[in-house]
Amino acid sequence: MHDRLEKPAPPAYDRTERPGNIGLVLALAVGLVGAIVFASLLPAPLAPKFAAGLLALLAVAGVFSAFAYAVGFLRLPAAAARRDIARQIADTFSEGLLVTEGDSQIVYANDAYMDLCGARDAAGLVTVERLFSGPADVSEAIYRLAQAARARRSHAEDIRLAPPLTGDAEVGWYRIRVRPLTRDGGGVANLWTVVDATADRQRQENFFQELQHAIDFLDHAPAGFLSAAPDGAISYMNKTLAGWLGYDLTQVGSGGIALADIVANSGSTLITSVAGGAGEVRTAQIDLDLKRRNGRTLPVRLLHRVAFGQDGTPGASRTLVLNRAAGEEPEEDLRAAEVRFARFFNSTPMAIAALDQDGRVTRSNAAFAKLLPQAMKGGAAWPILDGVIERDRPALREAIAAALDDKGDVEPVDAALEDCEGRPARSARFFAAPAEDAGGKGAMIYALDTTEQRKLQEGFAQSQKMQAVGQLAGGVAHDFNNMLTAIIGYSDLLLANHRPTDPSFQDIIQIKQTANRAAGLTRQLLAFSRRQTLRPQVLQLGDVLSELQLLLRRLVGEKVEVDLKHGRDLWFVKADINQFEQVVINLVVNARDAMPETGGRIILRTRNIAAAECGSFGEASLIFADYVLIEVEDNGSGIPADVKAKIFEPFFTTKEVGKGTGLGLAMVFGIVKQSGGFVFVDSEVGRGTVFRILLPRHVPEAGELPSKVEAPKAAADYTGQGSILLVEDEDAVRAFAARALVSRGYSVLEASSGLEALEVVEREGARIDLIVSDVVMPEMDGPAMFAELRKRGVTAKVVFVSGYAEEAFAKNLPEGDFGFLPKPFSLKQLIETVKASLG
Repeated sequence: MHDRLEKPAPPAYDRTERPGNIGLVLALAVGLVGAIVFASLLPAPLAPKFAAGLLALLAVAGVFSAFAYAVGFLRLPAAAARRDIARQIADTFSEGLLVTEGDSQIVYANDAYMDLCGARDAAGLVTVERLFSGPADVSEAIYRLAQAARARRSHAEDIRLAPPLTGDAEVGWYRIRVRPLTRDGGGVANLWTVVDATADRQRQENFFQELQHAIDFLDHAPAGFLSAAPDGAISYMNKTLAGWLGYDLTQVGSGGIALADIVANSGSTLITSVAGGAGEVRTAQIDLDLKRRNGRTLPVRLLHRVAFGQDGTPGASRTLVLNRAAGEEPEEDLRAAEVRFARFFNSTPMAIAALDQDGRVTRSNAAFAKLLPQAMKGGAAWPILDGVIERDRPALREAIAAALDDKGDVEPVDAALEDCEGRPARSARFFAAPAEDAGGKGAMIYALDTTEQRKLQEGFAQSQKMQAVGQLAGGVAHDFNNMLTAIIGYSDLLLANHRPTDPSFQDIIQIKQTANRAAGLTRQLLAFSRRQTLRPQVLQLGDVLSELQLLLRRLVGEKVEVDLKHGRDLWFVKADINQFEQVVINLVVNARDAMPETGGRIILRTRNIAAAECGSFGEASLIFADYVLIEVEDNGSGIPADVKAKIFEPFFTTKEVGKGTGLGLAMVFGIVKQSGGFVFVDSEVGRGTVFRILLPRHVPEAGELPSKVEAPKAAADYTGQGSILLVEDEDAVRAFAARALVSRGYSVLEASSGLEALEVVEREGARIDLIVSDVVMPEMDGPAMFAELRKRGVTAKVVFVSGYAEEAFAKNLPEGDFGFLPKPFSLKQLIETVKASLG
């Protein structure tokens, strides 16, 4: 990394205008001088004619120059110089500068931005939207900036990126701004500014921490401190003084306390009477009595400092308060110190306890009593181990024994704590240190509750595992889809050549049905891995569930009651209606299977959830926003705690062998997540289960209406004409598709890779009407081939086929019109797609 940073910065990229050429100016000057010399050498009769011709030529050049200056082809040297200086400033600016036109056309990038991209030339340049990618908060910030750029308005965002674009740090902060930029000729571009704000953030955090430390030191100083305005209003008081006087710190600074409230008799007049000259700083020593909240007095000495302005006006005071009562009543002061220590000891969030040589607790604070109530019971030796699970007791006992032997640097111990039934419920990190107990051996135990931290670590590990399994499942499903496409396709070809009365007709039907069942399993795998193709529509969930309830009642049978309870004025959502119905059906079927033989009840509820209500769910992963909630509640057997943590994992099932694939809830999880939503489960054994799905609210644009189910269409004629280039690396799939298209009247050209397809296009040219191409291929994949075709001016429409979701590769394509057909597909689906693409 250091070697990279020491290399010279890449040159700025600029395609806004072309620089001038001094050589042309010198050539013009030499030409004029040569013409004059030539005229002087001509005979007398020819010299006037040559001079007149030369003047006419110069006049035409002058008229052309005036016209060129008027339309902007020529610029004055002063303006050009100013632009050169401005460009030099921009090129060497420490902040990254990028100028774009439209959504992705880069017009200019300076050295700093080139360095952020790691680009050595224009080919390595990317837009801000592609440069910054990462978690949801980064994507949301970049989306807001892009929306502002499209709306031609200024906007700024601070983005946290881990790891950063440059450097060895773990986290980087970047401040990104965008504003519209009016160009010469009336065009409008966008100026992006990217600043590495990591150092500023660190300075702010360090300053804030130092400020907090200073306030904490001042609050717990052994002397009181206050600041008062010239009118006597107290704007600040430290905790020590507030404790002496019996006041709550929340009352200070809000206009509730003044000097007259805390100074006995008329002492406040003495304080406010301190005078000084213009620009002076006066410090007065004042002995008086302060008035406690309970009415008693406290003798103090004030070191009262006031700064005066240039006009003689006094500013806010800085007053140190010394407790005079401590010197007069030392025993009372010692008792007060013990009380204060006891308060600090009991109020600290860290659990602290003193142990004797037998491991019994001799003294503890409130936090320790809450963390390990079993250790407070005493009794036999080592009661502190009673609250720790059996597995972790030896390590904790060994650490305490080392502290009792007066050994330093004892390693901390992470241990799980038992609940009232002996199961692990919480976790803590224990620190042991040597200490004396009544002159004998002893130890101090400090403990931090790490339950939340452990949950976060386990949640992160679980998400990593789910992601890895999802990638594996998606890859397996993709390969299966290629094989299933061939099986289904050849089944269709066989069915087209067999009558229903043929003996093999039913065998072929059985092959196709089995392949379709396998295709359903691959769709579930893709749903879990979030790589299936979704067709989102604007939906009103109340209408969708109402139309679905008849099917749900048939699925659950007569013994189980299905009840729908809709919220009022439900917001719209945007989701794939077929996939959403599959989610609801899976949850209802699971609820039915959890019912006892006597039956039960399933309740489906819907309602709006405003962003302010998200905190009531108690889910750390939930992003605060507006949602529509769908609840599926049953009164079945419930889910045990050890099973609940695994229900969304693929292939995990509690059903008997042959009665479940273990993909139902995994598919629910994948579809909801791919739709931008969240799914949570709450269950209690013996009482039932509630699944909660939150889909983000969608605000329809002007003219956008909820999608409705279309009526069945009449049978269509799928024969046609045209030349189709079929690009597919799987021989079986390519052969089936070619036969299917030829049988419907199309002319088919075949290619097994993107490179071979380019050769075919180069050879056939304008004869090709449509290109049907796989996405993942060796040598050159479909998107790369698509981009190359557009560069070469090939305008034929393109239909991509893939076992992955369209969204998995569409973002990598250049702008253009293309269709998509997910694998596996049948003969009918292939012909329908081709027919629709050709119009």
